[in-house]
Amino acid sequence: MIGNALLLALRSIRRNVLRSFLTTLGIVIGVASVIIMVNLGSGATLQVSQQIANLGSNLLFLHAGQRFGPGARAQAPPFKLADVNAIEREVSGVAVAAPQSSQAMVVIFGNENWSTSVNGSDNRYFEVGGWQLARGRLFGESELRAGSSVCAIGETVRRQLFGAQDPIGSTIRLKKIACEVIGLLQKKGQSAGGSDQDDAVVIPLRTFWRRIAGNQNVDRIRISAREGVATATVQRDIERLMRERRRIGAGDDDDFSVMDMQELAQTLTGTTRILTTLLGAVAAVSLLVGGIGIMNIMLVSVTERTREIGIRLAIGALARDVLTQFLVEAVVLSSLGGLVGILLALAASWFIAGLLAIPFVVEPGMVLVALLFSMVIGIAFGYFPARKAARLNPIDALRHE
Repeated sequence: MIGNALLLALRSIRRNVLRSFLTTLGIVIGVASVIIMVNLGSGATLQVSQQIANLGSNLLFLHAGQRFGPGARAQAPPFKLADVNAIEREVSGVAVAAPQSSQAMVVIFGNENWSTSVNGSDNRYFEVGGWQLARGRLFGESELRAGSSVCAIGETVRRQLFGAQDPIGSTIRLKKIACEVIGLLQKKGQSAGGSDQDDAVVIPLRTFWRRIAGNQNVDRIRISAREGVATATVQRDIERLMRERRRIGAGDDDDFSVMDMQELAQTLTGTTRILTTLLGAVAAVSLLVGGIGIMNIMLVSVTERTREIGIRLAIGALARDVLTQFLVEAVVLSSLGGLVGILLALAASWFIAGLLAIPFVVEPGMVLVALLFSMVIGIAFGYFPARKAARLNPIDALRHE
């Protein structure tokens, strides 16, 4: 019986191809919108997770002042190298702590120049950040102790200053400092905050102190927690240690800030998931609109085929046969719309993900749910017209003009 109803449904759809297409258009748009929103949201969430992972493993940032960026406490005293060593020595959950002092500068090579961030640190900076070398080498111990004029550069700096040329062994100028490029860092891309991680130059910390800063301050400390140790625990231990070293009283506020990147990652990914859910819910409203369109066209179809229904009932068809026929036709319409919507959504998601430079992610569960939901829409909105057709009086139906 279902097989015959399916054949009749396909025959009816084929007789009115344009009308059937317009009827399913609401379902197509609804299914496509939901899948596109979810896929793009999942891609954005994955990108945030990858960007934070690129910063380093189990990473924490220690800054002077109570806030990051604008509004930070200017009067907060900076850190010293002894603070970095104390964190490594006294906080058991810390694997590596790296000092970092930074200043924006114009870097010059030949006729090319580029404004970038110059960071003073040591080889712990590369270890904490998970940096790998594309070419060259890291700083030698003698270079770190002597404050030699050597540097490692990021991919963006290489591209802007050297183009296709190999930078290793070349000399660049930082203000009046001539600095030999000994290392090229592998490309990392953007951070979770949108900054370019490859737009940087790293020099030995003592070189930065003597030739650029004129002091021995440490702007911030990058900290990598040991594997298996909760970063929240490490954060509490660091805060306790720094309060002792900076002689902060029991009732006084901290004059430093510790940012846990795992906590930031959870916040950002949670936000993108909520936004994805909201956008998907808004897009799902068009599915209901599509369902109303199916109900409307099925009611028209019942009116047009009243005599056909009367003949079927007169020659022995049961009311449930007529109900099944029209219900199957509604489900076929909505299912076809769902399939077309899925194909359209996958193509559009791939294209838009490329434009937005985010990973192309397909959520198979959502694709299946969208298809099933489109079928449910067909049943829900097709039942009333089918029930109306099944309840027709055969005599009245045969008299219908």
